[in-house]
Amino acid sequence: MKHLKSTLLLFAILILATSCFEDGDDITNPEAVSVEVKDFVWSGMNIFYLYKENIPDLADDRFASNTEYSDYLSSYNSPEALFESLIYDSENTDRFSWITDDYIALEAQFSGVYTTNGVEYSLYLAPNSTSNLVGVVRLILPNTDASVSGVKRGDIFYAIDDETLTVNNYTQLLSQSTYTLSFADYNDNGTTDTTDDTIVANGTTASLTKSTYTENPVHTTNILTVGGQNVGYILYNSFTSGSENELNSIFANFKANNVNHLVLDLRYNPGGSVSTETYLASMITGQHTGQIFTKLVRNDNFEESDYLFTNQIEEGGSINSLNLEKVYVLATDKSASASEGLINGLRPYINVVHIGENTIGKTQASVTLYDSPNFGRTGANQNHTYAMQPLVANGVNKNNEQVPSTGLTPSVGFEYTESPTNLGVLGDENEPMLALALEDIENSTGKSAATKPETNFNSSLIFIKDSNDFNPLDGGMRID
Repeated sequence: MKHLKSTLLLFAILILATSCFEDGDDITNPEAVSVEVKDFVWSGMNIFYLYKENIPDLADDRFASNTEYSDYLSSYNSPEALFESLIYDSENTDRFSWITDDYIALEAQFSGVYTTNGVEYSLYLAPNSTSNLVGVVRLILPNTDASVSGVKRGDIFYAIDDETLTVNNYTQLLSQSTYTLSFADYNDNGTTDTTDDTIVANGTTASLTKSTYTENPVHTTNILTVGGQNVGYILYNSFTSGSENELNSIFANFKANNVNHLVLDLRYNPGGSVSTETYLASMITGQHTGQIFTKLVRNDNFEESDYLFTNQIEEGGSINSLNLEKVYVLATDKSASASEGLINGLRPYINVVHIGENTIGKTQASVTLYDSPNFGRTGANQNHTYAMQPLVANGVNKNNEQVPSTGLTPSVGFEYTESPTNLGVLGDENEPMLALALEDIENSTGKSAATKPETNFNSSLIFIKDSNDFNPLDGGMRID
């Protein structure tokens, strides 16, 4: 709010919003509450929405009277319908704004608290089938039901509760609180021809129950020795606000162990806090304190926001920096927002080797808006729990370059698509994506290189959906 060019705009909108309810309607009436929420939706979008200038209904002079405004709100049958009508080019430009009727759940999700059994997976069409599906486990969350049930990365499941997964039933089966997975092996029949590939049940099952879980976004860390030099590795799955403190401790350990190279694994990281992203960039570098890391460019109601490299965590300790001139980042089509922003923000300063695939292509940042006088959490309307997460800024680096909508492309020679039948062990030196980074480090030391993994997998599995796709509140680049 402090970036508003004129507080008069905010007060004018709030006066208009208040005047719509001067008749003293019983605010516990569902219809009255619905109108109240719609007023919140329009007012918030009018002030903050990044693409306000592209939506005629958000113009400051759109309504000549309170009556016209009230009739406009009433023309929509729900707050969600009004919100969707105010989104600009939802198929291409703004694919990421949303509204929720439960900000309690939203806040929990943003803090890393949600319900899970610990299995993160990707769904594919079964070999040579147009209707049956298989799931491939890509990640097991520690201290969950899955972590103590013997399920591991790379496992393939084909049925739930003895019912074969299909394109028609997977949502229902996977949304259950408790279920039993049936596992299978991938059989290529010893040929390179994928038309004879099959899935063969192996008789293994695992019964799993979902529970409330607080995720530590720092999944795996390791220090590897390559060519006589120490390489730090971090698998980081979300830029959760507050996780910068644990990251800082890890970087302290890296410094104490004379880490010369860093592999940052963001392959499954959908984004998160811009502030945490900036802290991490400062840990990787350290030689650019006070310079612009990233900028958030907003609509005409606001000034630009600059995020600077820093040597101090707010309300925390001094940042432990590695002062690197080169970093390896593992990123895929599941890497978005703050993950992309980190790569984009670092590139003007140091050599960023992007290993993997094109990223998602989300350059914009969002903010949580509540129905309160200043749209913050304090003083939120107690009659409902609606909140909005609209896009409010474009993230660009110091050279005003933004992440393209087609995503960031991997560095030349470092293109790699994960094979669902050869995922490897995360953090292990033989895991294919990490091996590419280690190979380049080994080459730079003058030592002999390891065998480069194949960049294309040979299987008939066609990707359908990822477990992250079931959670619309996950990820994004968020302004704290």
